Formats: sequence, C-alpha cells, structure tokens
Amino acid sequence: MDAKTPVAVLVLTGPVRPDQVAGWCAAVREALAGRAGGVVVCDVGGLGQPGLAAVDLLARLELTARRAGGRIRLRDASPALVALLDLLGLRFQTEGQPEEREPPLGVEEAVETGDPAG
Repeated sequence: MDAKTPVAVLVLTGPVRPDQVAGWCAAVREALAGRAGGVVVCDVGGLGQPGLAAVDLLARLELTARRAGGRIRLRDASPALVALLDLLGLRFQTEGQPEEREPPLGVEEAVETGDPAG
C-alpha cells in the first residue's frame, strides 16, 4: 500500500467531547481494516483552539491506527496545534509542511565567497 495515498479522510470538528473519542477511534479502525500500512488523514482544521482534549484525541487516534497496522496524518493543522503537540513530545505526520531539517522547495542555502570551509 502506498503510504502517501490515504485510505480515508476523517474530518474532526471541535470542541472535542469525550463521548466522541470512541466513535472516531472506531472510524480509524474500520478504515484500516485489512489495509496494513495504510494512512488515515485527519483533517484537524475544524478543531478550533487546540487544547489537551484535542491532543488526547489525536494521541488515541494514532495509537488506534498503529494497533491496526497503519498511521494517521494531520491535514490543515494550525501552527498552535503543531506547537502544542511538539511541546508535549508528540510527533505526527502532517500534510503541506516540509520534512524536519529540510528546506522548503525552491529555497537554497547561500554560501558567501571568502567563508572558510567548515
């Protein structure tokens, strides 16, 4: 299975309520059933202000996906949500953001003449 092609897109809206978590986890399990290595895209643009309820939901969805042999990938994640996840040590695949330590396409590092080789 191609890890770039999602098997499903799950649109998450906020505010996150605890009674919704089980249903969203079931949706991830169902999407990945029989598709080891699959990716479920979670569109998080509608979650609103990120908080611990959203972080808990995303962590549970990732755990559910991994148990089913797949992963989740975040779409439309706000900088605030990405920063909160990073602060808590949680790493998620995201769409539309360059890989860590790689410059965005079209950006090249400049080398000034006269600089010593390092």
